[in-house]
Amino acid sequence: MRSPTPSSDPAAAVEPDGVASGREQHRQRVIEAAADLLERGGREAVTTRAVAEAAGLQPPAIYRLFGDKDGLLEAVAQYGFAKFVASKYVDPDPADPIDDLRAGWDLAVEFGLSNPALYTLMYSEPAGRDSAAFQAGLEILRARVRRLAAGGWLRVDERIAAGIIHATGRGAVLTWLSQPEPERDPALLTALREAMVTAVTNERPAVRDTGPAGAARALRATLPEQTTLTNAERQLFREWLDRLAADHVT
Repeated sequence: MRSPTPSSDPAAAVEPDGVASGREQHRQRVIEAAADLLERGGREAVTTRAVAEAAGLQPPAIYRLFGDKDGLLEAVAQYGFAKFVASKYVDPDPADPIDDLRAGWDLAVEFGLSNPALYTLMYSEPAGRDSAAFQAGLEILRARVRRLAAGGWLRVDERIAAGIIHATGRGAVLTWLSQPEPERDPALLTALREAMVTAVTNERPAVRDTGPAGAARALRATLPEQTTLTNAERQLFREWLDRLAADHVT
């Protein structure tokens, strides 16, 4: 069983402020050193000795800060998600929500292609996906999907749409990285992106179509903002909208 990391150590909560601050600085330095080694030499390059040397610390410091190498790799994965979220530009009111969807997808793929080893680690460490940064990234994606739904552009359920967008972006990166460089064709990325757009959006807003499904999805997206209904009424209304939204032509 792995020894606990500092974040789960009760003693950390009672450290003096100066000690805690210094510890966090050392921790961040180690994470950045490990991330740099990861990108330059792959996962095998991230040894406790190499990381400690790059960070200017002694190897035992790695174990005090992270428990073991697995704990360090989990922290690097969380660092990757934080770096990704920091790179995102979020337009709260895009002129064209479908172009905004394309831009968001392109940005996610570009991050993976620019940080291949880090990206691969991010999706191989389950603990990284529990981090606040990963959840923040998901919320940015959900907000894009919500805008599509509110405008009547969404062809499928919001949850399914988010899953398709996330899965196609991740699949595009990992597929690209798995190919020999001479065989990598940018047309593949464009085709995958457009397949994603076709899968989750309508060619024109569904609220202009005959039938209740598109209108139900659009109304459902704005339902949380309504204050004239009680919680019980909103819950019942959402159940009705869910049933109407599910009754669409595939």
